[in-house]
Amino acid sequence: MAARLGGATASRYTISQNAEINVTPFVDVMMVLLIIFMVAIPLATKSISLDFPPTPPNHTVVPQVPTYVSIQQGGAIFIGDAPTTRAALIADLKAKVSVKDRILIRADADVDYGDFMSIMNELKANGFTQVSLIGEDIT
Repeated sequence: MAARLGGATASRYTISQNAEINVTPFVDVMMVLLIIFMVAIPLATKSISLDFPPTPPNHTVVPQVPTYVSIQQGGAIFIGDAPTTRAALIADLKAKVSVKDRILIRADADVDYGDFMSIMNELKANGFTQVSLIGEDIT
């Protein structure tokens, strides 16, 4: 705490309290911390060098066309445009695509949720790991 000696209203020998904030020590501390962080941050960063194998110049990626499984309200199931039955769904899919291919499932809005999930679980249980859902915005 600082003290003020003298003043306009006080006598020459009166000591009163100074209520002003002294920011000089605060600025000094902040400058020291700034310098410490400026020196320490470059030392804390680490870089990792990665060596990627070169790609062949004529290498082109062919995009994979997904297979659509459609479920309609009456229980009809389609693989693409070809109709199938619930019992033959897995066999027909394995004949048409590999288990690593992408399969997109779409269903009518009135299809029972339990039927939809049982077909999806059956696909996952038979090794089809890339199964996704298609939804559409109803406006």
